[in-house]
Amino acid sequence: MGGLGWRSRSNVIFILGIIFALSCPITQAARILVVPVDGSHWINMKILMEELNLRGHNMTVLCYSANWYKERPDLYQTIIVQAQENIEAPSRKETMDKFLVMSLDRLQNSHTLWGNIMLQILMVTFTYNVQRIYQNFNMAIFENKTLLNQFENANFDLILTDPIFGTGPMLAYYLKVPLVYNVRWQMNGEAHFLTAPSPLSYVPLQNSRLTDKMDFLQRTENVIHSVVQHLLSEFLIFPLYNGICHRYLGPDTDIKSILLRADVWLMRVDFVFEFPRPTMPNIVYIGGFQCKPARPLAAEFEEFVQSSGKHGLVVMSLGTFIHSLPMEITMKIAEALSQIPQKVIWKYDGETPPKIGNNTLLAKWIPQNDLLGHPNTRAFVSHGGANGIYEAIYHGVPVIGMPLLFDQFDNLLKLESRGAAKVINIATVHSTDLLQALNEVINDASYGDNMKRLSALHRDQPESPMERAVFWVEYVARHKGAGHLRSESHRLPWYAYYCVDVMIFLLSVLLLLTVLVVGTLKKLCRIVCGKKQKTE
Repeated sequence: MGGLGWRSRSNVIFILGIIFALSCPITQAARILVVPVDGSHWINMKILMEELNLRGHNMTVLCYSANWYKERPDLYQTIIVQAQENIEAPSRKETMDKFLVMSLDRLQNSHTLWGNIMLQILMVTFTYNVQRIYQNFNMAIFENKTLLNQFENANFDLILTDPIFGTGPMLAYYLKVPLVYNVRWQMNGEAHFLTAPSPLSYVPLQNSRLTDKMDFLQRTENVIHSVVQHLLSEFLIFPLYNGICHRYLGPDTDIKSILLRADVWLMRVDFVFEFPRPTMPNIVYIGGFQCKPARPLAAEFEEFVQSSGKHGLVVMSLGTFIHSLPMEITMKIAEALSQIPQKVIWKYDGETPPKIGNNTLLAKWIPQNDLLGHPNTRAFVSHGGANGIYEAIYHGVPVIGMPLLFDQFDNLLKLESRGAAKVINIATVHSTDLLQALNEVINDASYGDNMKRLSALHRDQPESPMERAVFWVEYVARHKGAGHLRSESHRLPWYAYYCVDVMIFLLSVLLLLTVLVVGTLKKLCRIVCGKKQKTE
């Protein structure tokens, strides 16, 4: 019998096995404590956790008793902390319901300066109330010595958290564990403004509705926004946490320095979409990491989409928090949608509006990514949430924007400035306004072309954003942190950071030298004048 002998074949198999093993990435399972946030933030975190789970990492999720997400034993272990309600603070549901109603009211006059100010005050008030609610969660953790001992005995390799609330960063400081952020926002605003240089001449503040091209008055407005944001942070938001930090973490601690101790910031940003700005070496950009190729639709959705024929499909969703709108607004939207030749799939969980068209399918849940990736989709009607915007960019679908809350205004402004979206005010919208916007975005090829260009730029990367995110989580776990990438700015007081003390010193030296020179010249003048008088 010809061929290799059994010993030779064994050697070949052994060598091939070694080559295969060496070609595979070597990862050691890390023990990760995840401290997430609700809503779309949880969706982002869960997607990253699913990928980390595929890589063999072990995850434990720390949950507030009132969190909205469900347990997943196949993906992570769960620790639920029961926190007593603070009778002085409104419940989260009450806060959210009231906020949505008031936001729509403020949006009616948001085109005026006073209306915009009132809208910003509403958002700050909402943020403050939610932060107050979470103080119970933080205190419940640090008062529970059994839980803290459980954390210490678990020997976590790192903490992965969203820093909108201070729980994860404070736990990382207490446990002396490396810290990684899955971040877009932190507790007092956009995350870059806390950790990276942010020149106000061309970096617009969040919710300012400005671009990176500002004239003098716009730069003045941007500076005013920055001062107000700083004052609100220092005197309203940070004090909520500083008391807890002083009590449980030491008298020399404060929440701002603790937030800045993160080893790596996985920033959900792509500069294809965002305005260019300065950054830092420990900021890793993973914008659009949740995007993926479209999967086949379920039969009921596919049948409806195929029935659209040559006109195609419009997808509409207002995100995780907004299930329905006041009926007056809903009827106007339904009337506009009924007048377009396209079929419409609308994520909606409320009373069916009387003017709903035969071309519109209402669904409590939709496979948004898969619908946006369908070749029949022509446009996306969106509130402007970051997840939906990046999915639209990934699949090259132009957007009709109806922003409601927080960063949605800025997200849609950035997309509109690139010619890939049309933005309308949902609080004052008429059916004719929405109908006109739909026809313009669908029929004007420039919107689709601009979005396809953004899609091509976004996809043209040496590695996917998800691969980048997973690498840096594992990097921090392997090296027990990434302190060499972290700026020492968090250790500096504000006057040292801005070199105010240095400027005062240099000005003092200059003033002293000026006084000495002037004094010396005066004395020389007196001596010369005295000699002349004697000579005469």
